[in-house]
Amino acid sequence: MEKIAVLRRLFLCALAGLLLVAGQPTASHAAQSDNAQKTEKSEPPKKAAPQKIDRNNLTAEQVAETVVLVYGSREGLKQIRRSGVERGKITRFNAEGKTEEIDYQRAFKRGETFDKDKIRLDQRMPALEYSIIYNEGQFTGVLRGSTFKPRQQDVTTVMLDRTHGLDALLRYKENGASVKYVGKDNQKGLDLWILDLTDKESRATRYFISAKTGRVLWLEYEERAEGESASVKYRRSFHDYRNVQGTLVPYRSVLYAGDRQVEESRLMTMTYGVKLEDSVFQNPEAASLQP
Repeated sequence: MEKIAVLRRLFLCALAGLLLVAGQPTASHAAQSDNAQKTEKSEPPKKAAPQKIDRNNLTAEQVAETVVLVYGSREGLKQIRRSGVERGKITRFNAEGKTEEIDYQRAFKRGETFDKDKIRLDQRMPALEYSIIYNEGQFTGVLRGSTFKPRQQDVTTVMLDRTHGLDALLRYKENGASVKYVGKDNQKGLDLWILDLTDKESRATRYFISAKTGRVLWLEYEERAEGESASVKYRRSFHDYRNVQGTLVPYRSVLYAGDRQVEESRLMTMTYGVKLEDSVFQNPEAASLQP
């Protein structure tokens, strides 16, 4: 009996040992488990593949966002073009064929929206030099140190890029404008995307965009001049695109009223990120920026 009891104890001890060993992972299993955990921790989550754009079935936002990306991306434009100074020449043609040459300088500080922007436009002609200041919704004219109420034509000139220009499209989202994709077209051998933009004041601009490069080639809009009863169809074309501090800028543009050329603008220098004091836009007597 004693031998049987001893054998039984030995058998139970052996069985317990076998069960204990079976409950522990082997070295290879443990290594595999550790590797799996390490792999799970070290590998970043897989990102969803970018949505492919069907060029034959585009949306208005896809076209607009393509343009924004081509010109420097939304964040890039916001950072780089937060302020700047541009200098150039404008040639205007009147109905009699006479020309007027204007040297201009435009300084600006960008706000969160258009109505928070600050702009100062200095214009110099052979017999006259004056400034138009836009400061958070208010316009002021400055002539020989004295202020005056700007003409509607001067206001239109200051605001044109924001109402019917490239900036209106590049900042469409932050300013609450709506876009509509009209469709594709081919003119003079150019494949075009046609996009309509309507801002919060119901001003409409149609953009003709190269389907190859994403650049705006020209735009069209209608506007009634001060004192006129009928609207005039305008067209502005953009030429000589250059890279300025990582963003795309046209150095030449031509404005047509109907079929007649009325203006040509040439950009001489463009510098972004310039430090501008608010006094430039608040003090009517502040001198224009010097080169």
